[in-house]
Amino acid sequence: MVAWHLGTMGFAYKQWVGPFYPAGMASTKFLSHYSTLFDAVEIDSTFYGTPRATAVAKWTAVTPPHFKFCLKTPRAITHDLRLHDGLAPMGDFLAAIEPLGDKLGVILIQLPPDFTSAEQDSLFAFLAQLPTGFRYAVEFRHDSWVMGEVAEVTAVALTKHNIGWASTDYIHLPKQVHRTTDFIYLRFIGPHGQYATKDRELVDKTPILQDWYAQLKPHLEDITAVYGFFNNDYSGHSPTTCNRFKQIVGLNTEEIRPYQQQRLF
Repeated sequence: MVAWHLGTMGFAYKQWVGPFYPAGMASTKFLSHYSTLFDAVEIDSTFYGTPRATAVAKWTAVTPPHFKFCLKTPRAITHDLRLHDGLAPMGDFLAAIEPLGDKLGVILIQLPPDFTSAEQDSLFAFLAQLPTGFRYAVEFRHDSWVMGEVAEVTAVALTKHNIGWASTDYIHLPKQVHRTTDFIYLRFIGPHGQYATKDRELVDKTPILQDWYAQLKPHLEDITAVYGFFNNDYSGHSPTTCNRFKQIVGLNTEEIRPYQQQRLF
């Protein structure tokens, strides 16, 4: 049986108050409420720095046992250092998030848009030395990685190190499922900032999502898990679109309706 972990990229959006979170709900309650509707979230804030121990402890405390956190690797490692001398700070990052325990899903290594296949040696050296015991996925944003022999060599390297190749629905990149390990990692991103609001779905992506599922089907017997996350820029309101995809793949969905406090009288 494949374990499906589907959710959104981030959860703390002010424009979700009303259509997703109850009016007046404190932001400190957002994650707890979110976890009643979805069983996974991709944390974007770790891209900007390693989380504090107090934050990790709170994430763990307010979510149910089956919940999964997928976290972005800090940009200091991927973008500033471009993976050079990145193993020490990566070790610090892993030590900070390891207390998530079974709730830790996949660690996303998102490469810069200008990180081309010319830096292949840097990538492969970094991946070869990553600590074991964690699930990793690499996201390529330059199309030189998806071309011919480079793509083949890259897939072999990722497979060798048991690391996922993130499959992305993002601007110019091909909409293609990549399987290099025992899980598949999906990211539905869309052009950045294309919608002024984040409070409702503005585009029905059903046909495209059906195509993605058709690509996934042949792999389902050979993997243990699918992780998939939606950005608000993809169609306007990521929770609604995530539920749409859950329905396509045959999963139950929870109605997105803000909790209404029961009246006392």
